Amino acid sequence: MEAVVFDGKTLSLKYQKDYPIPKIKNDDEVIVKIEYSGICGTDLHIIQGEFPASKERPLPLGHESSGVIHAVGKNSVFKVGQKVVIDPNCACQLCDFCRNGNYQYCLTAGINSTIGIWRDGGWAQYCAVPQHQVFALPDGITTEHAGLTEPYSCVAHGFDRAAPLKVGQKILIIGAGIIGNLWVTTLHHHGHREVTVSEMNKTRLDIVKRLDTGFRLVSPDVLATEKTLYDVIIDCTGVGKVMEISFNYLRQGGKYILFGCCPPTHQSSLNPFQIYDKELTIIGVKINPFSFPNAISWIKAMGSRYLDYHKLGVKTYRLSEYESAMKDLKAGSVAKAIFKIA
Repeated sequence: MEAVVFDGKTLSLKYQKDYPIPKIKNDDEVIVKIEYSGICGTDLHIIQGEFPASKERPLPLGHESSGVIHAVGKNSVFKVGQKVVIDPNCACQLCDFCRNGNYQYCLTAGINSTIGIWRDGGWAQYCAVPQHQVFALPDGITTEHAGLTEPYSCVAHGFDRAAPLKVGQKILIIGAGIIGNLWVTTLHHHGHREVTVSEMNKTRLDIVKRLDTGFRLVSPDVLATEKTLYDVIIDCTGVGKVMEISFNYLRQGGKYILFGCCPPTHQSSLNPFQIYDKELTIIGVKINPFSFPNAISWIKAMGSRYLDYHKLGVKTYRLSEYESAMKDLKAGSVAKAIFKIA
């Protein structure tokens, strides 16, 4: 089969002789024929050596995947041909964190065992997955829309962590990559209208306009000059210096949602007196514990009004076009690249 494989330093396209179609090894395992698999900002950090991933052997990355069931173990509840989406993260089910429903903190599972980071992922034609990490898609959701389930599940977790987000609050989204755009659609879908989006890349701001939400779109220099204060700031940049600057835009009682995944080397200097004086809240958001059902429900409700790939700035690529996909992502000419494998 075709697969885009990371060897710890570089990506390369492999074929059948190097990566044969996986076979069922456990009775509760399934093989998913991948149709859509996204490239995440975390993947770029991995490729650039800024985020940990398996170095034991080369493996296909890709933790945002949808497709159809190709084969099942004898104890599987799934049927061949079912449309499904893969949740790349799971619990170890043994530690205190997992048994308290917080597997995002697990030191052995959670993000430390992610499909597409620590195990073979969806940048391939087929992927072997434990069935408890597979969700059947209800009628009305295409595998194309379902290709966005994993990032939406992370947004859903962040939405819950930041709750309540009250309609009428002044909200600032910093960064209009795909995660910023998914937050735009989420907030608009939930009735929010007092939203500002800040992005330095004009092409990305033009993409946000396609979503036709009526949200205010500005560049970071506008934020610096107008000195408007916000109830909620959602940082989707993954840049430590951005937090250092934008933290000053919170009003009394404000919440700062640190959503973008910063490399471990990034640092920010904050004023503790400001946190005390304004009673500010800093909210970290890590992966998607038990939020896949929520994301699937959102996707079904949102439909093409919010999930049209062109409006979101999503472009699809063949696996063989991985170099072009990476180039376009780094240039910011697309908000997101997704491999269309079917």
